[in-house]
Amino acid sequence: MGKPLPVINSFLSSLSSLGSQAMTRFGSGGGKPGMLGDGRTVDDFKPYLIALNLTKRCNLKCDHCYLDATTKMSGGHDELSTDECFRLIDQIAEVNPGCLLVITGGEPFVRPDILDIARHAVNHRFMVVFGTNGMLITDDIAKKLVDIGVMGVGISIDSLNPEKHNIFRGLPGAFEGALAGIEACKRNGLQFQIHFSAQPMNYQELPTVIDWAHDLGAKVLNVFFMVCTGRGEELTDITPEQYEEVLGYLVECQDKYQDMLVRARCAPHFKRLAYEKDPNSPITKAQGYMGGGCLAGTNYARVTPNGDLTPCPYMPLSAGNIREHSFVDLWEDSEIFNSFRYPHLKGKCGDCEYSEICGGCRARPYVDHGDWLDEDEWCLYTPKGGEKIQVAFNISEDSSITWDSAAQERLERIPYFLRAMVKKGVERHAMEQGIPTVTIELMEELRKKRFGNEKPVFKF
Repeated sequence: MGKPLPVINSFLSSLSSLGSQAMTRFGSGGGKPGMLGDGRTVDDFKPYLIALNLTKRCNLKCDHCYLDATTKMSGGHDELSTDECFRLIDQIAEVNPGCLLVITGGEPFVRPDILDIARHAVNHRFMVVFGTNGMLITDDIAKKLVDIGVMGVGISIDSLNPEKHNIFRGLPGAFEGALAGIEACKRNGLQFQIHFSAQPMNYQELPTVIDWAHDLGAKVLNVFFMVCTGRGEELTDITPEQYEEVLGYLVECQDKYQDMLVRARCAPHFKRLAYEKDPNSPITKAQGYMGGGCLAGTNYARVTPNGDLTPCPYMPLSAGNIREHSFVDLWEDSEIFNSFRYPHLKGKCGDCEYSEICGGCRARPYVDHGDWLDEDEWCLYTPKGGEKIQVAFNISEDSSITWDSAAQERLERIPYFLRAMVKKGVERHAMEQGIPTVTIELMEELRKKRFGNEKPVFKF
């Protein structure tokens, strides 16, 4: 795969028409204000997930880091200040206070003000998690995170072979430090996830890693599929055949691990495979799970350490800088973001019947040749020319079921991208059982039925 190329001016200028195209599509949905012709409303482009890359500082030098993170403890001179981070969080809350904020870096725990930033986000009622290598999580840090109200941490493990993990992470003892961080989380009641990046050197370990993560007590196992940028651009990606093999295995895994979420990240083909296995799979957009497919620029963005807002970490396409413009304005008015929201996909991605629930990875064609709307060459599927499989959008439906105040408050604490699906499922069950009002007891009954008797994945 080639290095990221500057976007051709003619391609960027062609985006200027997207705003008018978008407006043409508004108002065509039965005369309802703010309704798109395909059933979406403006709310369907709320951010579900924002990644805050708040520093390049790091205690490691991993081969695959997309930030090209530096080991300098002083960090970059242009990193957002504490007050600028506070203001950014305030502005994100104006767009959607119900989204999930991922605080990461570099290594976020080398920033001396990072707990203050997390506290400010939690005070806004954001669901906050950290992405970390785990080495700096002590009992004291874990306890403070719990006291603040942080939901959990995602800790990266690249191999269960300590030597292999340490070589990849660039530091002796990295594996042992990550395990120590996990144990500190467990001792202090801080939920943790395991993050695993599928690469040629480790992808065959995945079955063992999933079993290990489950036995360890992880609530989520996220498998990331690299797009070779940053320090990782010289690495060799897994082949498309290996990619398909791993994704198929992950789809099967979700049936086995009922009390641990197993998800593929940066791999929208996962949703196509899940649909092929079961059209009623709850993890596809066809059934209302809005976390499916590629979310770049539609429901997800990341903020760089110096304040640029980009569609995803693998595409350095800046919609603007939050030092110069409000996050609200950048999110709502960016022509670059609109190109992801109203895409004219090319090649087989444009022809594919799964384009609505998958859409392909937009970063791969961008990194390869600068056109993020081109087909995803890492997908082996050949479109069959059928009708497009439609997304169950987050549209409110009339229901005779009411929610008591406590149940409603709990519903609002569920991540935004899951909320509509959970609401729909609970109300369907209540109607079938002749239950007129949803209570916390009913929600808990259904949760235990789905996940067993363990504590909920999400804190309430």
